[in-house]
Amino acid sequence: MKVLVIGGGAREHALCRALTHDPDVTAVHCAPGNAGIAEVATLHQVDPLDPAAVTRLAADLGVRLAVVGPEAPLVNGVADALRAAGVDTFGPSAEAARLEGSKAFAKDVMAAAGVPTARSYVCSTPEQVDSALDAFGPPYVVKDDGLAAGKGVVVTEDQAAARAHAVSCARVVIEEYLDGPEVSLFAVTDGETVVPLQPAQDFKRAHDQDEGPNTGGMGAYSPLPWADPKLVDEVLHTVLQPTVDELRRRGTPFSGLLYAGLALTSRGVRVIEFNARFGDPETQVVLARLRTPLGGLLHAAATGNLAELPPLRWSSDAAVTVVLAARDYPATPRTGDPVQGLDQVAAEDAPHAWVLHAGTRRDEQGRVVSAGGRVLSVTATGADLSTARDRAYRALSRLHLDGAHHRTDIALAAARDEASGQSG
Repeated sequence: MKVLVIGGGAREHALCRALTHDPDVTAVHCAPGNAGIAEVATLHQVDPLDPAAVTRLAADLGVRLAVVGPEAPLVNGVADALRAAGVDTFGPSAEAARLEGSKAFAKDVMAAAGVPTARSYVCSTPEQVDSALDAFGPPYVVKDDGLAAGKGVVVTEDQAAARAHAVSCARVVIEEYLDGPEVSLFAVTDGETVVPLQPAQDFKRAHDQDEGPNTGGMGAYSPLPWADPKLVDEVLHTVLQPTVDELRRRGTPFSGLLYAGLALTSRGVRVIEFNARFGDPETQVVLARLRTPLGGLLHAAATGNLAELPPLRWSSDAAVTVVLAARDYPATPRTGDPVQGLDQVAAEDAPHAWVLHAGTRRDEQGRVVSAGGRVLSVTATGADLSTARDRAYRALSRLHLDGAHHRTDIALAAARDEASGQSG
């Protein structure tokens, strides 16, 4: 089958790469893509936020499956337009995608479904903000109610900084701080059946030791040797299935990828946030371990046939991804700098490590140059986390981007726990 992937980041590069490994996928197209995706898919310069343009492209190509990657096209109704045109589509409707598009809506759904989450206030005036901050005290957690590309959350001990972020947004959710490690869990759903994937952990802060500002994610790893083996089943039954059931009850069934950001607190599992699509950089490590053909899985969700799918198959290998970010990211990243060493990674580190492009393009000279804050990520696999880490960082060391930075501690603590046999 022909597949069209909408988007142009590392998540979409990972999706396109995995789809090319599915024997039932005959061609992969991507709009708009990036310099790296061009190596595994045919690119089309279409505005991903334009439902009519995307639908015309899908019709012209005669694709059997469309996969909408980023959150903005979903909230903008691209999946709705594709379905209305008769294209099997992986991705929720605009109404269901409000689960990510509005933190307040997500809180309302969780309350109705009995899903455990942080206590919170929805605030739209400075007076409400001040009252909520005083009620919870530090650390302060302030979330922009709308889409913010993973950077709309401020967690700080500084009340003035928390207030400044809150009043800069039209509406915010202010909530209690959740202690404990964080886990990302994806689930594929057709609106009724929910199939969880393997959990991962990502690193949001820009610098080592979780210092610096929040980012869209600086790295991730899977599996989690310290996590309870029963965690996935627990989250399926207390979070994922109740949420999907509640959205169906409301007449807005959620079909696509449901992402749960979780905190494993001293009081149990709590939902930090929902996303309506694959998360970046967790997608890179989760798909690196998936052995079930991706095209068939996504098409089963798009057509309501997930219940008929056999259990997913997974590699026992570990996977680690490390993000290379542009100079000054996440503030005002510099773009247009050449990325060197890509051929060397392909020649010396494959098949155990590979580069997935996020913010890249080709300039007039044909060079791959930076075109965003998170420029690319290196993903590697190995028999254990330590081996995967070593391979990822070795491959990353071959790359050069002027002024770039990356974290050096991705999966470090988990690899040490794995080696020592500890549980975290």
